[in-house]
Amino acid sequence: MRYLKQKDFGEVQAYELGWSPMGRPAMTVHFYIMDGICIDTALRHMQKEVVSCIAKHQVHTIALTHHHEDHSGNAANLNKTLQIPILGHPETVKKMQQPFPILPYQHYAWGSARPVVMETLPKIVQSSHINLKPIHTPGHSRDHTVLWEKNKGWLFSGDLFIAERIKYFRADEKIQDQIDSLKKVCQLDFDCLFCAHNPQNKNGKAKLQQKLQYLEDIIGRIKEFYTKGLGVNATIKEMGLKENYLLKAFCMGNLSMKNMVRSAFAAQQQQDLS
Repeated sequence: MRYLKQKDFGEVQAYELGWSPMGRPAMTVHFYIMDGICIDTALRHMQKEVVSCIAKHQVHTIALTHHHEDHSGNAANLNKTLQIPILGHPETVKKMQQPFPILPYQHYAWGSARPVVMETLPKIVQSSHINLKPIHTPGHSRDHTVLWEKNKGWLFSGDLFIAERIKYFRADEKIQDQIDSLKKVCQLDFDCLFCAHNPQNKNGKAKLQQKLQYLEDIIGRIKEFYTKGLGVNATIKEMGLKENYLLKAFCMGNLSMKNMVRSAFAAQQQQDLS
């Protein structure tokens, strides 16, 4: 099934897309367009639909929040067919210079992203009525970047939010970096949270603060068991954390609650060494 839904957020147009061989896709992703600027490019499996949507909006600039294939999947094609420059964090620019490996489930759900020559994000991404400030927010990935429109009260948050309570982590995510990034962003003034997977048109900052509190609580509780000498598996059991074993198996361990606990342990070990 090819899934496409347009959402109207006033000056901002959102497109929700997903793909599945049968039935509604298990996970969708959004890209956003306003005043000629596009944030992210969605999955390559939906290339035809993405190109059509962006062409009719006369987009002149595309900014990527990070390199992951569900965000960068159509960047190369849009750059080639519509001659639109692709902007990103220096780490994103570097990552997108050549193919990067992804797991079978990622190929299945989204498809791979083709290499593309990108430009580094300026201090402000501008159009006639929009001024977006890029802010580096590592944790979900090393290159993750949000874009803030101060005057409009908007935050294009990529994958910084997703939900108030996170049920799993990627194997390469770093919980302390996410906490630091959330603290940085929660100092900004905004209300609309344009998340790539779960947009919040109102009270977006409050919801991001709820996620920050949740992760701080998690890492605080894990620290207690870490200092007692418990291992990762014992900590998961003592905390009563629930693992989605079907998801973990499908993703070959790349998505799991255990990854979150491991990341918290790694953060504590790093503190012990410093």
